[in-house]
Amino acid sequence: MTDPHVQDPTEESLWRPLRQLQASMDADIARIYTGERITGLKPSFVMELLRLHARGPMTITELAESVGRTHSALSQKVAAMRDAGWVHAVEGEDARSKKVMLTDQSRAVVDRLAAEWRATEAAVAEIESEIPYPLSRVVTDIERALERKSFHDRIAEKLAQDPAWG
Repeated sequence: MTDPHVQDPTEESLWRPLRQLQASMDADIARIYTGERITGLKPSFVMELLRLHARGPMTITELAESVGRTHSALSQKVAAMRDAGWVHAVEGEDARSKKVMLTDQSRAVVDRLAAEWRATEAAVAEIESEIPYPLSRVVTDIERALERKSFHDRIAEKLAQDPAWG
């Protein structure tokens, strides 16, 4: 039974609308794929597929660095992409390393994915031209604010002021 006196801090979230907006836009991209009978492809896979197409097979470390993600995050994503049939691994230069490469399934649609990427970027640019403060500018401004004081330090300061933290 829930205590009516306990306040749920998750009821408030300044950035939840941003996450919901991105999820909605990703769902629209997924609808494009479904409409074109590109099944089982998540929009979140496309950057890596395009990167592999442009640069050729890469280790997970190389791919992670090329897209600005951690090795751990990319390892999980590559596993999901492999399970969905979009990539497979081949032996690298030595027996200990493996390289990720496109499958025939992904090679068959990669030019269409590049077209979708360009169309999506153009649509985002169009949206940004319609609003007074483009999201790309917001990101730059947030990055500058975080250069002045990190997100970690900001959270730590707030926690130091909260008696529930300790």
